[in-house]
Amino acid sequence: MPSDLSTNRPDKPVSTETAVRPDSSALPAAHAKHSHDDAPDAAAAFARLAELEDGPERDAVRDELVTVWLPMAHRIAGRFRDRGESVEDLRQVAAMGLVKAVDRYDPSRGAFESYAVPTITGEVKRHFRDRMWALRVPRRVQELRNKVRLARRDLTLNPGSPEPTMAEIAAHTGLTEDEVGAGMEAMESFSTLSLDAELASAEDNYSLADTLGAVDSSYELVVDREAAREGLRRLPERERAILYMRFFEDMTQTRIADVLGISQMHVSRLISRSCARVRDEAMGGQQQPPAGRPDADGRTRAA
Repeated sequence: MPSDLSTNRPDKPVSTETAVRPDSSALPAAHAKHSHDDAPDAAAAFARLAELEDGPERDAVRDELVTVWLPMAHRIAGRFRDRGESVEDLRQVAAMGLVKAVDRYDPSRGAFESYAVPTITGEVKRHFRDRMWALRVPRRVQELRNKVRLARRDLTLNPGSPEPTMAEIAAHTGLTEDEVGAGMEAMESFSTLSLDAELASAEDNYSLADTLGAVDSSYELVVDREAAREGLRRLPERERAILYMRFFEDMTQTRIADVLGISQMHVSRLISRSCARVRDEAMGGQQQPPAGRPDADGRTRAA
């Protein structure tokens, strides 16, 4: 069904009493007021859409409404530029919000623009919140980031303005310097660093990818510690105590022997046997003492 939804507006205001519009008497006066040039007078089309049943005619009116209000959605998307997302993608997200607004709008509740603007804005904000953060951070930190970003923009409006300090941003926003620091750190979490990016401290143009193959001995220590954990847990309590005194308290075998009331030779054998059992456990096997020799509990294993 053809509808006159042109965004061209007359040079002089047109009275709602004299304007020729279908079913204009049934529409609230708020529909005649628009705050932006990209807000067309589509009240009659929305009234028509509300009356139609699902079908090709209703789909045509719906599509036309989305088309004429699309410039407004693009304007809202433009508010979120320079935040790590392309303008084209932002416009697509805003268009999705516009479609939702058209589908859910109730003409009896007021002007479409007053309903569509928060709907579209919310859709774009959800996109940033759910899909654009490389590292998930709490909502409070996201809010701090936005305040810091806006403050930096306000404080550098004049050409040649230096980068504001944390103290200046804190004074401008009313935040503490710790909160400003958290917001600035969150700005780094908003997008990931490319593997091809050169490291700031590299003198030979190393990229982040060049460092991925570097060996970190601390990783091996963590792996060994976790592998030995189960073997240590399986040891008798006395042997665990001996290993603790020897390797964590740095006690000599003679001192350990005095504490336990046994010989230094026996302490040496228990340490060797316990370490072997833990090593065997870490390697995936269960070492057994040779036949005819006592096990960790002092029992002799039959041949």
